[in-house]
Amino acid sequence: MYKRILVAIDGSDTSDLALREAIGLAKDQNAMLRIVHVVDGTPPAYIATDASSAVALHFPLAEYQKTLQEAGENLLRTRATTAREAGVNVDTKLITVTMLGERIYEAIEEQSKQWSANLVVVGTEGRRGFQRLMIGSVAEGLVRISTKPVLLVRGARKKKGALTQRHGRGNKTTGAKRRDRARAMGAALYTSS
Repeated sequence: MYKRILVAIDGSDTSDLALREAIGLAKDQNAMLRIVHVVDGTPPAYIATDASSAVALHFPLAEYQKTLQEAGENLLRTRATTAREAGVNVDTKLITVTMLGERIYEAIEEQSKQWSANLVVVGTEGRRGFQRLMIGSVAEGLVRISTKPVLLVRGARKKKGALTQRHGRGNKTTGAKRRDRARAMGAALYTSS
């Protein structure tokens, strides 16, 4: 069904989970896998592009961008090795975003069109509320604009079995009661950490 699978990675644990899923799909479908990493080469707010600036002398933009490129190439090289060791036909693509206002998810979407991907795989942290508003989400942006099917791979929970405030965290009696009820019903919802 899927013959060309594109997976976007950023070096995070969540993107490694997405890569693992993409490798499994590629093996199962006997598909070609393209691993993409997008380097955001736009100047950070604290780096001035004016050579006379003291900040620019300590943090030259060209050096900053070169460092990001090298790190991206290294990331792609190591992840491609992982895919090859799993027996998957793989290639890589490093994309650089350099214009202010250009979005990473737009670059991924453009690559999925150029390469004629059948499926795009991307990891997501599953942020909500204020945190999502402030940080944004490449996965969410990609889902909104993609012309290809997108498989979202959810990142691992930070604490297994951790209860949210709403569900009794900080109240051990309530948490224990919920866990015991879940176990009594045959569910393994809560694990001890």
